[in-house]
Amino acid sequence: MLFYFLHEFFSEHLVSNLFRYISFRALLAAVFSFLFVVLLMPRLIRLLSKLSVRQVVRNDGPKTHLKKSGTPTMGGVLMVMGILLSTLLLCRLENTYVLISIFSLLGFGAVGFLDDYLKLTKKNPKGVSFRAKMITMGLLSIAAAFWMLESTSVESKLVIPFVKNFSLELGAFFYIWAFFVVNGAANAVNLTDGLDGLAIVPIMTTALVLLVTSYISGHSGFASYLYFDYLPGTGELSIILASVAGVGLGFLWYNAHPAEVFMGDVGSLSLGGLLGTIALLTHKELVLFIAGFLFVMEAISVILQVGSYKSTKKRIFRMAPLHHHFELGGWPESKVIVRFWILSILFALIALSTLKIR
Repeated sequence: MLFYFLHEFFSEHLVSNLFRYISFRALLAAVFSFLFVVLLMPRLIRLLSKLSVRQVVRNDGPKTHLKKSGTPTMGGVLMVMGILLSTLLLCRLENTYVLISIFSLLGFGAVGFLDDYLKLTKKNPKGVSFRAKMITMGLLSIAAAFWMLESTSVESKLVIPFVKNFSLELGAFFYIWAFFVVNGAANAVNLTDGLDGLAIVPIMTTALVLLVTSYISGHSGFASYLYFDYLPGTGELSIILASVAGVGLGFLWYNAHPAEVFMGDVGSLSLGGLLGTIALLTHKELVLFIAGFLFVMEAISVILQVGSYKSTKKRIFRMAPLHHHFELGGWPESKVIVRFWILSILFALIALSTLKIR
């Protein structure tokens, strides 16, 4: 929106010329998103408190979490708004990659909003049934996959990092792959969001890795040099990912231990779904897997725990997801959080190594 306004009325002005550069708009998106959340979150917290939009804590979790009951939640609404506004202001809106990303952000955000709403109105931490949630998010994933195959340069293939000019053709299985990638990302982020500030830092580190790869994929020179698939237009996605980092920093200001507000499912599902979608759009699903391996660990811990208990009636972990296992093992919450942050940074660095090892 702002991009078109400046181009139309100030086409020869220095500011307008700056807006031609994706890097400048990405930096602006990060700053705008950060300020948007930091400045408006206190008002949202007061509004959520007034409306009694407060967290319902599980009774079977660590007892130290019971004191968090009553903390305002659904702060992710402001994060979604920040990303959406910065996208509308700073991205080229005729870009199909951008439109598909907005579709996923809002679609998964709507599922999360409904889930939060049901939890709060019914005072039940389960919210929307697992089956209904998976079906709805599955349909969103498949719709996004169909849109990208029909309207962009995305192909139905899986690109293998660390290997030059090698990919696997998926054909119709691409839709199943999209289901697992996008749904998996959304649910894994949701499972990780269990401690103050735990999920938002790995969200930011993963977003920054995808920002770099998206920019490279959309730049013919860099893509050729690094043996990336050149996908014209994907550079605009780096602006959206910069805004994810911006809203993440702003949210962390209030979500750091002890948290003043939680993002809720509206935040975790929308951000996870967005990261999964952008990974598909840029053929960087396996890079997402590496950069977001902390999310993978959390999701696998739940799968293993449930599978073990159903088959043997024995638990592998003290409690799943994984962060609760360490809490119940005696680690203070702040130590679990910071150590998981350190791991997320290490995974991001490993993912960035795929840029050159080909």
